[in-house]
Amino acid sequence: MNRSQLIPLPLLALALLLVLTGCGGGGGGGPDGAVLGARFQITGLDQAVYDGGAEYVYGAGGAIATVAVSGAPADADASRWAMLHDGTRYRLYCMRLGDDVTLYQFGYNPATSTYEFGYDSISQLGITGAPPGADPSSIAMLHDGADYRLYMRNRSDPRDIHQFGYNASTGNYEYGYRSIDMISTTGAPADADLSRWAMLHDGSVYRQYVGKAGSDSTLYQFGFDGGSYAFGYRSISELQVVGMPASSDTSSFAMLHSGDRYRLYHLTR
Repeated sequence: MNRSQLIPLPLLALALLLVLTGCGGGGGGGPDGAVLGARFQITGLDQAVYDGGAEYVYGAGGAIATVAVSGAPADADASRWAMLHDGTRYRLYCMRLGDDVTLYQFGYNPATSTYEFGYDSISQLGITGAPPGADPSSIAMLHDGADYRLYMRNRSDPRDIHQFGYNASTGNYEYGYRSIDMISTTGAPADADLSRWAMLHDGSVYRQYVGKAGSDSTLYQFGFDGGSYAFGYRSISELQVVGMPASSDTSSFAMLHSGDRYRLYHLTR
């Protein structure tokens, strides 16, 4: 799909027996089988809501402060995860341990106030066509009102982001499907930690968020300007996350826009 067809404008009480070797937008480095399998158990999400100023506040606006997650497969990789809202359903995703092409999907069930594995969802999805430069050690996702999209950073230059689109006919996220295949990030501050990141679409602007190195609570915001994700474009350039409990795993985060609110999530240890 060319640029005229798509111009992106701009959590679980998680018990983690966690010895992380790295951090990323969905967490750390590559899977190594049984070791990682012993580390992670996905059980909850700590939720913060944007207050309309420059802060995301834990449990604000009547939001459920910590949302349960149920049914996660034993090999669900809690170091690589993302979220989105598609206009109907809140969804949580994570990769499978030791596997760079399989994505597990959860749906939020309002009757139980829980993210349930496979609820109103295809429980397992594929990722296809990733080029050698795409780094699967972290992912971000969004829904833009028309398409589900998945992102990986570039290994050699993490300012570049590879984009995949969901093809309902194959059940796969396909590289470049209905998408610009790679998009740059411009103007990032020198202390931007590109390994901690998330993305969302709020109905008008595609946005990218990046953590500040050395800070668990400061985020930098970028907006898509038609050519790149530009720092501060149609965005508050710096945001704070406040009130998160000590049990939150701040090595990664996910974000979404639910149609009326911007939301941020940490896994719960």
